[in-house]
Amino acid sequence: MTDKILIFEALNGASSFLKENGREEAVARLLLQHELGLSHAGLLASMREEMDRDAFNRYWQRIEHHAAGTPVQHLTGYEEFYGRSFAVNEHVLIPRPETEELIEEALRLIALYFPEKKIKIADIGTGSGIIAVTMKCEIPEAAVTATDISDQALHMAKKNAEGQRADVTFLQGDLTEPLNGETWDMILSNPPYIAYAEATELSDSVRDFEPHLALFADNNGLALYEKMVKQLPELLKKPGIIGFEIGYAQGEAVKNMLKAAFPEANVYVKKDINKKDRMVFCVNI
Repeated sequence: MTDKILIFEALNGASSFLKENGREEAVARLLLQHELGLSHAGLLASMREEMDRDAFNRYWQRIEHHAAGTPVQHLTGYEEFYGRSFAVNEHVLIPRPETEELIEEALRLIALYFPEKKIKIADIGTGSGIIAVTMKCEIPEAAVTATDISDQALHMAKKNAEGQRADVTFLQGDLTEPLNGETWDMILSNPPYIAYAEATELSDSVRDFEPHLALFADNNGLALYEKMVKQLPELLKKPGIIGFEIGYAQGEAVKNMLKAAFPEANVYVKKDINKKDRMVFCVNI
């Protein structure tokens, strides 16, 4: 056996293997770029070059793990979110593009209602920290606090804050509990919202590899919204804004909860880029 293999041969073999196992062929390229430390353009320019056997073996091991269901982000250790790279592992939810849309709407509302930007923002159930860290990076004037019940998730969130040089305060506890005693201009959350009955509909890479603590909730996925909404009137300043990410079928239910808690507020459901209900905002002015 030769100690060298051509890069294009490694890529072709891996792409075919993933296709045979029902996975996306494009992941073969992403994992090869990760192994070789190359951009897409750099990989294309290096196709006729050789990679050594040790590098190939590491690459192929990751390919086999992905074929068995391991998310590509767990194999590379990161995911891109709002133009920044965030570390992820099995203890946190992998960032989704839909959450970027929550950020965009939150930033639009801040520009509209808090143009001075010196506001207090809370992120409830921060996970990998993407919402809290991104908000601090985008609004440096804001004081940002994030909570999570999982010490393992908070460890990852702190790592991401350090990586982005974002000064975020992290507190451990259940939902809003660590925030008691203070009030906030904006409260954001992307809580677990999948019903346990929907577990069979998830891909195996989500169901078997991402933390169930960050995925599932009781009462058809609505339990944590119900719990938070009861507590939010004591925590939200006036004027104040709440933004939730939701499951696509939960818009009206979550909207009605917030409307009951804040009867004078403007509460609305916002669709994502795929035209699915994905966010509920409560603007209490």
